[in-house]
Amino acid sequence: MGWGDMEPPNGSAARCFGVFNATDGPQGVQHSITSPWFSTAFGLIGLCSNLFALCVLLSSSRQLSNRARSSFLVFLCGLVVTDFMGLLVTASVIIPYHFIKFSWAKVDPGCHLCNFLGFSMVFFGQCPLLLGATMAGERFFGINHPFSRSTSISKRRAWSIVGLVWGFSCLLGLLPVLGLGRYTLQYPGSWCFLTLLPDTGDIVFCLLFALLGIFSVLLSFIFNTVSVVTLCRVYHDRESVQRRRDSEVEMMVQLVGIMIIATICWMPLLIFMVQTVLQQLPASGQTQLLPAETQKMLLIYIRMVTWNQILDPWVYILFRRAVLQRIYPSLRPRPSILSLYPVLNPSLRRKLTAD
Repeated sequence: MGWGDMEPPNGSAARCFGVFNATDGPQGVQHSITSPWFSTAFGLIGLCSNLFALCVLLSSSRQLSNRARSSFLVFLCGLVVTDFMGLLVTASVIIPYHFIKFSWAKVDPGCHLCNFLGFSMVFFGQCPLLLGATMAGERFFGINHPFSRSTSISKRRAWSIVGLVWGFSCLLGLLPVLGLGRYTLQYPGSWCFLTLLPDTGDIVFCLLFALLGIFSVLLSFIFNTVSVVTLCRVYHDRESVQRRRDSEVEMMVQLVGIMIIATICWMPLLIFMVQTVLQQLPASGQTQLLPAETQKMLLIYIRMVTWNQILDPWVYILFRRAVLQRIYPSLRPRPSILSLYPVLNPSLRRKLTAD
Protein backbone atom coordinates (compact mmCIF):
# COMPACT_ATOMS: atom_id res chain seq x y z
CA MET A 1 0.00 0.00 0.00
CA GLY A 2 1.46 3.34 -1.05
CA TRP A 3 1.35 6.46 1.06
CA GLY A 4 -1.03 8.21 -1.29
CA ASP A 5 -3.57 5.37 -0.86
CA MET A 6 -3.31 5.11 2.93
CA GLU A 7 -6.43 5.95 4.89
CA PRO A 8 -6.01 7.08 8.50
CA PRO A 9 -7.87 4.62 10.72
CA ASN A 10 -9.29 7.20 13.13
CA GLY A 11 -9.52 10.91 13.93
CA SER A 12 -6.42 10.85 16.11
CA ALA A 13 -4.28 9.47 13.33
CA ALA A 14 -5.72 11.98 10.88
CA ARG A 15 -4.21 14.73 13.02
CA CYS A 16 -0.68 13.58 12.21
CA PHE A 17 -1.07 11.76 8.87
CA GLY A 18 -3.03 14.06 6.59
CA VAL A 19 -1.02 17.25 6.00
CA PHE A 20 0.77 16.53 2.71
CA ASN A 21 0.14 14.84 -0.62
CA ALA A 22 3.03 12.57 -1.53
CA THR A 23 1.61 11.85 -4.98
CA ASP A 24 2.62 15.30 -6.24
CA GLY A 25 5.63 15.41 -8.48
CA PRO A 26 7.42 12.72 -10.54
CA GLN A 27 8.40 9.56 -8.71
CA GLY A 28 11.94 9.80 -10.01
CA VAL A 29 12.39 13.18 -8.40
CA GLN A 30 10.98 11.89 -5.11
CA HIS A 31 13.35 8.91 -5.08
CA SER A 32 16.37 11.13 -5.81
CA ILE A 33 15.48 13.44 -2.95
CA THR A 34 14.71 10.67 -0.45
CA SER A 35 17.43 8.14 -1.23
CA PRO A 36 18.00 5.81 1.77
CA TRP A 37 21.75 5.85 1.12
CA PHE A 38 21.77 9.64 1.39
CA SER A 39 20.18 9.55 4.85
CA THR A 40 22.33 6.63 5.96
CA ALA A 41 25.57 8.32 4.89
CA PHE A 42 24.57 11.55 6.65
CA GLY A 43 23.71 9.66 9.82
CA LEU A 44 26.91 7.60 9.94
CA ILE A 45 29.19 10.55 9.21
CA GLY A 46 27.49 12.64 11.87
CA LEU A 47 27.58 9.91 14.52
CA CYS A 48 31.25 9.12 13.91
CA SER A 49 32.20 12.81 13.91
CA ASN A 50 30.46 13.51 17.21
CA LEU A 51 31.80 10.34 18.83
CA PHE A 52 35.35 11.26 17.82
CA ALA A 53 34.90 14.82 19.09
CA LEU A 54 33.52 13.52 22.40
CA CYS A 55 36.60 11.34 22.91
CA VAL A 56 38.89 14.30 22.19
CA LEU A 57 36.92 16.51 24.60
CA LEU A 58 37.04 13.98 27.42
CA SER A 59 40.76 13.52 26.91
CA SER A 60 41.37 17.28 26.96
CA SER A 61 39.23 17.89 30.04
CA ARG A 62 41.29 15.45 32.14
CA GLN A 63 44.51 17.33 31.35
CA LEU A 64 43.13 20.83 31.90
CA SER A 65 43.36 22.94 35.04
CA ASN A 66 42.22 26.31 33.65
CA ARG A 67 38.78 26.99 35.12
CA ALA A 68 37.42 29.10 32.28
CA ARG A 69 38.57 26.59 29.70
CA SER A 70 37.13 23.70 31.76
CA SER A 71 33.66 25.26 31.88
CA PHE A 72 33.83 25.98 28.15
CA LEU A 73 34.69 22.32 27.50
CA VAL A 74 31.64 21.31 29.54
CA PHE A 75 29.41 23.38 27.26
CA LEU A 76 31.14 21.92 24.21
CA CYS A 77 30.66 18.44 25.60
CA GLY A 78 26.96 19.15 26.14
CA LEU A 79 26.70 20.36 22.55
CA VAL A 80 28.44 17.26 21.17
CA VAL A 81 26.31 14.90 23.28
CA THR A 82 23.16 16.70 22.09
CA ASP A 83 24.16 16.44 18.42
CA PHE A 84 25.14 12.78 18.81
CA MET A 85 21.90 11.78 20.54
CA GLY A 86 19.86 13.82 18.08
CA LEU A 87 21.34 11.99 15.11
CA LEU A 88 21.04 8.62 16.85
CA VAL A 89 17.39 9.01 17.86
CA THR A 90 16.09 10.47 14.59
CA ALA A 91 18.13 8.14 12.37
CA SER A 92 16.81 5.08 14.24
CA VAL A 93 13.34 5.91 12.86
CA ILE A 94 14.02 7.67 9.56
CA ILE A 95 16.59 5.26 8.09
CA PRO A 96 14.49 2.09 8.65
CA TYR A 97 11.55 3.80 6.95
CA HIS A 98 13.61 4.54 3.83
CA PHE A 99 14.60 0.88 3.51
CA ILE A 100 11.37 -0.95 4.40
CA LYS A 101 8.72 1.77 3.69
CA PHE A 102 6.53 0.72 6.61
CA SER A 103 2.97 2.01 6.87
CA TRP A 104 2.70 4.65 9.57
CA ALA A 105 -1.05 4.05 9.94
CA LYS A 106 -0.42 0.41 10.82
CA VAL A 107 2.77 0.82 12.86
CA ASP A 108 1.66 3.96 14.69
CA PRO A 109 -2.15 4.29 14.60
CA GLY A 110 -2.16 6.44 17.74
CA CYS A 111 0.55 8.85 16.49
CA HIS A 112 2.79 8.05 19.47
CA LEU A 113 5.89 7.35 17.34
CA CYS A 114 5.21 10.43 15.21
CA ASN A 115 4.85 12.59 18.31
CA PHE A 116 8.09 11.18 19.72
CA LEU A 117 9.96 11.82 16.47
CA GLY A 118 8.53 15.35 16.23
CA PHE A 119 9.50 16.02 19.84
CA SER A 120 13.03 14.77 19.09
CA MET A 121 13.32 17.04 16.06
CA VAL A 122 12.29 20.08 18.11
CA PHE A 123 14.29 19.19 21.23
CA PHE A 124 17.54 18.28 19.48
CA GLY A 125 17.09 21.20 17.08
CA GLN A 126 16.55 23.92 19.66
CA CYS A 127 19.20 22.70 22.14
CA PRO A 128 22.28 23.49 19.99
CA LEU A 129 21.00 27.01 19.29
CA LEU A 130 20.37 27.71 22.97
CA LEU A 131 23.69 26.15 23.97
CA GLY A 132 25.46 28.31 21.38
CA ALA A 133 23.88 31.44 22.88
CA THR A 134 24.76 30.25 26.40
CA MET A 135 28.39 29.64 25.46
CA ALA A 136 28.58 33.05 23.78
CA GLY A 137 27.18 34.70 26.91
CA GLU A 138 29.61 32.86 29.18
CA ARG A 139 32.59 33.94 27.07
CA PHE A 140 31.24 37.50 26.83
CA PHE A 141 31.27 37.92 30.61
CA GLY A 142 34.49 35.92 30.97
CA ILE A 143 36.39 38.18 28.54
CA ASN A 144 34.84 41.55 29.40
CA HIS A 145 34.74 41.00 33.18
CA PRO A 146 37.68 38.63 33.76
CA PHE A 147 38.11 39.40 37.47
CA SER A 148 34.50 39.14 38.57
CA ARG A 149 33.86 36.13 40.80
CA SER A 150 30.42 35.69 39.21
CA THR A 151 32.09 34.86 35.89
CA SER A 152 34.08 31.96 37.37
CA ILE A 153 31.86 28.99 36.51
CA SER A 154 32.75 25.63 38.00
CA LYS A 155 32.23 22.38 36.10
CA ARG A 156 29.25 21.50 38.29
CA ARG A 157 27.57 24.84 37.61
CA ALA A 158 28.32 24.55 33.90
CA TRP A 159 26.67 21.12 33.78
CA SER A 160 23.70 22.60 35.69
CA ILE A 161 23.34 25.27 33.01
CA VAL A 162 23.48 22.61 30.30
CA GLY A 163 20.78 20.70 32.18
CA LEU A 164 18.60 23.82 32.32
CA VAL A 165 18.95 24.24 28.55
CA TRP A 166 17.96 20.62 28.04
CA GLY A 167 15.01 21.05 30.40
CA PHE A 168 13.76 24.20 28.66
CA SER A 169 14.04 22.56 25.23
CA CYS A 170 12.19 19.53 26.59
CA LEU A 171 9.30 21.72 27.78
CA LEU A 172 9.20 23.40 24.38
CA GLY A 173 9.04 20.03 22.64
CA LEU A 174 6.20 18.86 24.92
CA LEU A 175 3.91 21.79 24.06
CA PRO A 176 2.04 19.85 21.32
CA VAL A 177 1.43 17.03 23.78
CA LEU A 178 -0.02 19.65 26.16
CA GLY A 179 -2.33 21.00 23.45
CA LEU A 180 -0.41 23.81 21.71
CA GLY A 181 0.29 22.88 18.09
CA ARG A 182 0.82 19.36 16.80
CA TYR A 183 3.39 17.10 15.21
CA THR A 184 2.55 15.73 11.77
CA LEU A 185 4.14 13.45 9.22
CA GLN A 186 6.16 15.37 6.64
CA TYR A 187 7.13 14.76 3.03
CA PRO A 188 8.15 12.11 1.92
CA GLY A 189 6.54 10.31 4.87
CA SER A 190 9.73 9.44 6.76
CA TRP A 191 9.80 12.06 9.52
CA CYS A 192 7.54 14.14 11.76
CA PHE A 193 7.86 17.78 12.64
CA LEU A 194 5.75 20.74 13.73
CA THR A 195 2.98 21.77 11.35
CA LEU A 196 3.04 24.77 9.02
CA LEU A 197 -0.72 24.77 8.39
CA PRO A 198 -2.75 27.92 9.23
CA ASP A 199 -4.28 26.64 12.45
CA THR A 200 -4.00 28.95 15.47
CA GLY A 201 -2.18 26.47 17.70
CA ASP A 202 0.15 25.39 14.89
CA ILE A 203 0.98 28.99 14.02
CA VAL A 204 1.77 29.92 17.62
CA PHE A 205 3.97 26.87 18.15
CA CYS A 206 5.75 27.33 14.83
CA LEU A 207 6.45 31.02 15.51
CA LEU A 208 7.60 30.24 19.05
CA PHE A 209 10.09 27.65 17.79
CA ALA A 210 11.35 29.76 14.87
CA LEU A 211 11.59 33.10 16.70
CA LEU A 212 13.32 31.51 19.68
CA GLY A 213 15.88 30.00 17.32
CA ILE A 214 16.40 33.30 15.50
CA PHE A 215 16.76 35.12 18.82
CA SER A 216 19.39 32.59 19.98
CA VAL A 217 21.43 33.07 16.79
CA LEU A 218 21.23 36.86 17.00
CA LEU A 219 22.17 36.82 20.69
CA SER A 220 25.19 34.66 19.88
CA PHE A 221 26.19 37.08 17.14
CA ILE A 222 26.01 40.10 19.48
CA PHE A 223 27.92 38.43 22.32
CA ASN A 224 30.58 37.00 20.01
CA THR A 225 31.06 40.27 18.15
CA VAL A 226 31.66 42.21 21.36
CA SER A 227 34.02 39.50 22.65
CA VAL A 228 36.03 39.47 19.43
CA VAL A 229 36.30 43.27 19.47
CA THR A 230 37.56 43.13 23.07
CA LEU A 231 40.21 40.57 22.17
CA CYS A 232 41.27 42.61 19.14
CA ARG A 233 41.78 45.65 21.37
CA VAL A 234 43.97 43.55 23.66
CA TYR A 235 46.03 42.41 20.68
CA HIS A 236 46.58 45.96 19.50
CA ASP A 237 47.32 47.43 22.90
CA ARG A 238 50.84 48.85 22.77
CA GLU A 239 51.73 47.51 26.19
CA SER A 240 50.64 43.99 25.47
CA VAL A 241 51.36 43.35 21.81
CA GLN A 242 53.35 40.24 22.74
CA ARG A 243 51.07 39.15 25.60
CA ARG A 244 48.26 37.32 23.92
CA ARG A 245 45.53 35.40 25.66
CA ASP A 246 45.87 32.21 23.65
CA SER A 247 43.24 30.29 25.58
CA GLU A 248 40.61 33.02 25.16
CA VAL A 249 41.42 33.37 21.47
CA GLU A 250 41.18 29.61 20.94
CA MET A 251 37.76 29.48 22.60
CA MET A 252 36.49 32.44 20.58
CA VAL A 253 37.67 30.93 17.29
CA GLN A 254 35.76 27.77 18.08
CA LEU A 255 32.70 29.70 19.24
CA VAL A 256 32.62 31.90 16.15
CA GLY A 257 32.93 28.77 14.00
CA ILE A 258 29.96 27.17 15.78
CA MET A 259 27.95 30.39 15.34
CA ILE A 260 28.71 30.64 11.61
CA ILE A 261 27.71 27.02 11.03
CA ALA A 262 24.48 27.44 13.03
CA THR A 263 23.62 30.62 11.12
CA ILE A 264 24.17 29.06 7.69
CA CYS A 265 22.39 25.80 8.52
CA TRP A 266 19.49 27.08 10.63
CA MET A 267 18.52 30.58 9.52
CA PRO A 268 17.09 29.54 6.11
CA LEU A 269 14.75 27.03 7.81
CA LEU A 270 13.70 29.40 10.59
CA ILE A 271 13.02 32.30 8.22
CA PHE A 272 11.17 29.96 5.83
CA MET A 273 8.93 28.75 8.68
CA VAL A 274 8.06 32.30 9.75
CA GLN A 275 7.34 33.39 6.17
CA THR A 276 5.22 30.32 5.44
CA VAL A 277 2.91 30.58 8.45
CA LEU A 278 2.53 34.37 8.16
CA GLN A 279 1.66 34.14 4.46
CA GLN A 280 -1.08 31.62 5.25
CA LEU A 281 -2.69 33.72 7.99
CA PRO A 282 -5.46 35.15 5.73
CA ALA A 283 -6.56 31.57 4.89
CA SER A 284 -6.66 30.48 8.54
CA GLY A 285 -8.39 27.16 9.00
CA GLN A 286 -9.05 26.57 5.27
CA THR A 287 -5.88 24.89 4.01
CA GLN A 288 -5.57 21.22 5.02
CA LEU A 289 -2.64 20.21 2.81
CA LEU A 290 0.75 21.83 2.42
CA PRO A 291 1.60 22.80 -1.17
CA ALA A 292 4.01 20.39 -2.86
CA GLU A 293 6.65 23.08 -3.26
CA THR A 294 6.46 23.94 0.45
CA GLN A 295 6.88 20.27 1.37
CA LYS A 296 9.99 19.91 -0.76
CA MET A 297 11.55 23.17 0.42
CA LEU A 298 10.97 22.13 4.03
CA LEU A 299 12.79 18.85 3.36
CA ILE A 300 15.72 20.67 1.75
CA TYR A 301 16.06 23.07 4.68
CA ILE A 302 15.92 20.18 7.16
CA ARG A 303 18.76 18.54 5.22
CA MET A 304 20.74 21.76 5.67
CA VAL A 305 20.07 21.62 9.42
CA THR A 306 21.52 18.11 9.49
CA TRP A 307 24.85 19.55 8.38
CA ASN A 308 24.93 21.55 11.60
CA GLN A 309 25.12 18.34 13.64
CA ILE A 310 27.83 16.97 11.35
CA LEU A 311 30.05 20.07 11.23
CA ASP A 312 29.80 21.18 14.89
CA PRO A 313 32.22 18.54 16.24
CA TRP A 314 34.81 19.31 13.57
CA VAL A 315 35.01 22.92 14.74
CA TYR A 316 36.51 21.72 18.01
CA ILE A 317 38.53 18.90 16.44
CA LEU A 318 40.25 21.16 13.91
CA PHE A 319 40.41 24.54 15.66
CA ARG A 320 42.49 23.56 18.66
CA ARG A 321 45.89 25.01 19.45
CA ALA A 322 47.49 21.58 19.16
CA VAL A 323 46.24 21.35 15.56
CA LEU A 324 46.75 24.99 14.60
CA GLN A 325 50.36 24.99 15.89
CA ARG A 326 51.16 22.12 13.55
CA ILE A 327 49.76 24.09 10.63
CA TYR A 328 51.28 27.40 11.80
CA PRO A 329 54.45 26.65 13.81
CA SER A 330 54.83 30.36 14.55
CA LEU A 331 51.99 30.10 17.06
CA ARG A 332 53.64 29.77 20.46
CA PRO A 333 52.23 29.76 23.97
CA ARG A 334 51.97 33.25 25.44
CA PRO A 335 51.85 34.47 29.02
CA SER A 336 48.57 33.99 30.90
CA ILE A 337 45.78 36.53 31.25
CA LEU A 338 47.46 37.90 34.43
CA SER A 339 50.30 39.28 32.33
CA LEU A 340 47.84 41.64 30.70
CA TYR A 341 47.33 43.38 34.02
CA PRO A 342 50.83 44.00 35.52
CA VAL A 343 49.49 46.61 37.96
CA LEU A 344 47.61 44.03 40.00
CA ASN A 345 48.80 43.80 43.58
CA PRO A 346 50.56 40.54 44.56
CA SER A 347 47.75 39.28 46.82
CA LEU A 348 45.15 39.56 44.06
CA ARG A 349 47.48 37.88 41.60
CA ARG A 350 48.00 34.97 44.02
CA LYS A 351 44.24 34.70 44.46
CA LEU A 352 43.57 34.61 40.73
CA THR A 353 46.34 32.09 40.22
CA ALA A 354 44.80 29.85 42.87
CA ASP A 355 41.39 30.07 41.16
